[in-house]
Amino acid sequence: MPDLWLDRVFSLAGLMAMAGWLALVLAPLRPRLAQAVATFVIPAVIGLAYAGLIARYWGEAPGGFGSLDEVDALFGHRGVLLAGWLHYLAFDLFVGAWEVREARRVGLPHWLILPPLALTFLFGPIGLLVFLALRAARLRYAPLRTQGATA
Repeated sequence: MPDLWLDRVFSLAGLMAMAGWLALVLAPLRPRLAQAVATFVIPAVIGLAYAGLIARYWGEAPGGFGSLDEVDALFGHRGVLLAGWLHYLAFDLFVGAWEVREARRVGLPHWLILPPLALTFLFGPIGLLVFLALRAARLRYAPLRTQGATA
């Protein structure tokens, strides 16, 4: 019963993250708003919750980062486990926002980055790898024109 608030934080953070991802999917409609929400507002709010959880539970959690068994013990504590989950939510959303921003900068159509965004949402680094491959292909086969360059 005393951990009920952890479940509420989990649910609220998940809803916030989903709002950020939805903003990224709809980014062509309001690019500045999508970037503000997904790059700053939601990661900052989730980051504050993360900081609170770390401050509250870090000292009582067993384990550490020296071995896989220590990490297992560390994340066996519900408060630290939730902090770890919030870490994922905030950083994956931040990476997704960068992908949208970078795709726009290099001229990738938004529809083309929706699959890497979904993969970043679900599997973090795999989505980033797919996005980086698309970005590399775009830059290799259709280089950006620099200011002052001639056609």
